[in-house]
Amino acid sequence: MLRVEVRCAGLATVVLGSQETLVFGRAPHAILPEEEADSTLQVIALALPQSTAHTSRLLGELIIGEDIVRLRWHGTLEAQLSSLFEAPGGARRVTLVKGMTALLDEGENTVTVLRGRQGLLPDQFDDLTLEVTVQPMEPEPSFVPMPGQEFDEPGDPDHTAPAPMLRPRSREWFVALALAEPWLVGDDSYPRPPSNREIYERVLKWHGYAWNLERPQRVDDAIRVISRIAFGPRDDPFAATSGRRVQNVRFAIGRRAAEVRLVTAEDLAAAYSGAHERLGGPGNPGVRPAPRA
Repeated sequence: MLRVEVRCAGLATVVLGSQETLVFGRAPHAILPEEEADSTLQVIALALPQSTAHTSRLLGELIIGEDIVRLRWHGTLEAQLSSLFEAPGGARRVTLVKGMTALLDEGENTVTVLRGRQGLLPDQFDDLTLEVTVQPMEPEPSFVPMPGQEFDEPGDPDHTAPAPMLRPRSREWFVALALAEPWLVGDDSYPRPPSNREIYERVLKWHGYAWNLERPQRVDDAIRVISRIAFGPRDDPFAATSGRRVQNVRFAIGRRAAEVRLVTAEDLAAAYSGAHERLGGPGNPGVRPAPRA
């Protein structure tokens, strides 16, 4: 399998693979080459920017096979094909004329269309250059465990580590439930994030003991811990707030906590169920306390 990258000034890099064909020129969509006998090839047309009026609508075809790349020239303008390869005096330069076919070397190849690009003035013509890089694609290795070996075995140096999470039923875990509740119940149009007091009341209802969350500073401390775990140190929104109030980012923290599954809808249902068994009150997780005025 091959990977081919085509670069030209004024165009984004075009990446091709085996069983694909690139046709290029001033207007290759108007004149496409005759169909190949191998109909499995996928044909892609590329119009070169700022081509001169005397540049052929179809300059060439780049045909990518399983292990070779062929360049078939159709243009009336001549072009120069040059490449470098690892060998003593490893370089070649070939003049391409209409009807000629050349094999491209692995590595960097340059196709220079003489006087193919329109200059700044009407009678000024520059050379048009295409850079074609040919690279073999290594097949993706398929991991086959040794007999008796298990995936992610703890003794394996490549053992997959668990993602950072909150300790279940900890203070921060319950605060994350309160923040993420709108997303966990599918109601992300909640008008505002819960206040410190509301977080304290919900945790008290769910757990029966709210640690010291009646103090607003403790709620803020818990939210900072959640944010650092949910976003990571680099993207933590608290890192850029310089100590200012962060009420405006609580929505983002709640949504992120739900997205990375620091808390889940099952966790929320279990919290309401526990409160229902303990208090004998309604335990529907889809019903939240009305926001305070």
